[in-house]
Amino acid sequence: MAEHSNTSGRGFASMDGDKQRDIARKGGESVPNEKRSFSQDRRLAADAGRKGGESVPHEKRSFSMNRELAAAAGRKGGAASHGGAKKTSSARSKSDALTEDLDRSADSSRKGSAH
Repeated sequence: MAEHSNTSGRGFASMDGDKQRDIARKGGESVPNEKRSFSQDRRLAADAGRKGGESVPHEKRSFSMNRELAAAAGRKGGAASHGGAKKTSSARSKSDALTEDLDRSADSSRKGSAH
C-alpha cells in the first residue's frame, strides 16, 4: 500500500499500510461470531444482496443486461483477490481491457438512463 500524504502526520490515513491493516483486522475480530449474521447464514446474505440489487432501476443494471460483462468482472475480481500480483503481462493486459470494457459499459448505461 502506498504511503498516504498527510501534512499533520496524525490519524489513520497517515499510518503505514501494515498498521492500517492490523487495526482493521482487530476491528473485524472484535465482532463475536454469533453477531456475524452473513457469515453464519449464507441465505440471509444472498437475500440482502438480492434486495440491494432490486433497488437499482433495471436500465442501470448493466450486468443484468450483459452477462458476458458480468462474467468478465467476476473473473477480474477473482484474479485481484486470489493472486492478482502474480499475473503475467498478458493476463494484466486482458485485465486492463476488461476494466476499459467495464468503464465503457458504465458510461453508456449512465448516458442511456439520462434520456
